[in-house]
Amino acid sequence: MSLKIYNSLSNKIEEFKPINGNKVNMYVCGPTVYNYIHIGNARPVIFYDMMRNYLKFSGYDVTYASNITDIDDKIINQAIKENKTEKVVAKFFEDAFFEATAKVGSKKPDLIPHATEYIPEMINFIDELIKKGYAYNVDGDVFFRVSKISDYGILSNQVSEDLDSGARISVNNKKESPLDFALWKNTDVGIKWESPFGLGRPGWHTECVVMNHKLFGDVIDIHGGGMDLKFPHHENEIAQAKALYNTNLAKYWIHVGRLNMKGQKMSKSLGNVILVKDLKDSTEGMILRSLILFSPYRNNIEYDEDLRNLYAKEYDKWQRAYKQSLYQLQALDKLSNDVVKEDIDEFKLQMDDDFNVQNVLTLINSIVKDINTLLRSKDYDKLAVKVNTFKTILDVLGINLFVELLDDESLNDYKNWNEARINKDFEKADMYRQKLIEKGLI
Repeated sequence: MSLKIYNSLSNKIEEFKPINGNKVNMYVCGPTVYNYIHIGNARPVIFYDMMRNYLKFSGYDVTYASNITDIDDKIINQAIKENKTEKVVAKFFEDAFFEATAKVGSKKPDLIPHATEYIPEMINFIDELIKKGYAYNVDGDVFFRVSKISDYGILSNQVSEDLDSGARISVNNKKESPLDFALWKNTDVGIKWESPFGLGRPGWHTECVVMNHKLFGDVIDIHGGGMDLKFPHHENEIAQAKALYNTNLAKYWIHVGRLNMKGQKMSKSLGNVILVKDLKDSTEGMILRSLILFSPYRNNIEYDEDLRNLYAKEYDKWQRAYKQSLYQLQALDKLSNDVVKEDIDEFKLQMDDDFNVQNVLTLINSIVKDINTLLRSKDYDKLAVKVNTFKTILDVLGINLFVELLDDESLNDYKNWNEARINKDFEKADMYRQKLIEKGLI
């Protein structure tokens, strides 16, 4: 079975066929760096990190890009509030973002374009849109003329008439239509650049199109982001790509559901957030990662302490089984690099079915049950292969159990503890057991 994924553009599950052989270009909308991220913001970061891992595991050559929006009204306002430059504010919160995403086990993207690095390209892009009649300048503000795109709404599955009357569309008397969106903002507040349209800065929707095109060319394989970006951000990206390149920008559009708190969208303005930086340690980061990964990615997650505690118990169960088995296998020199083919085949079967993570969770718990059974029965050869299979699957998912092989001194203590228990030398066994407990090994 080949990988099948849900394409938001067609609203159906499709077989994944990259544009160029096994090479995959993947772009995910990144953060606007003006504040710390909360666990809801972390959901797409975790999912797309796992997706990259799985594509590589499946043999694809993946280039994963995710941008940093380092200029925006929110950044300008934060800079004014802190009496700092936008660059200083953006750099501080970018660093905080990557510290937070590392805490939940996500690696950095292969490419991290910053909006401020592409200003000349954005100005040229907007100028071309104006020349071709897709954009117009009103007193230094440049707007995209949505009426020129016949199938506007193709991604969000809406028609222009419905969008035109939608409450989300802000009224601006400068616009020809309420649907038209800003490509260039005339401003005398905060950082700004010279352009043929006057002093100002680019609009958010233009940034991603230009960076995508500069990095990858006309069409990429995968464009991703949170479900909230489908409209207007991703819809407006497609409109601009249609205007200049006659493409939908990406072959596959993928969107991840929200992580809600008590039935509401998690939002700093509502004050119903848990900041990733406030998770007490990396173990909490892994519990959150597990909670997110084992929930169907297109559905919203209703986060609460009960759900968190459920995955804490699961994680603890996995960690204990892995730790006990790994140490025993190391002590017996029985570690293996082999995997159980049937387990890996089942893992791939479920992941290839639009990332059927619920069945993957069932598989993982079945493997853990087998590990515990094999450990009790002392069938160490089969145990070694099963343990490595378990580790292989968790590595693809990016779930770290924080269990390392014992150093020489600890390994010796572990062997002595085992020997004393076998010989029923309980005093000696207790002594070695205490040493291992003090090291946090058992």
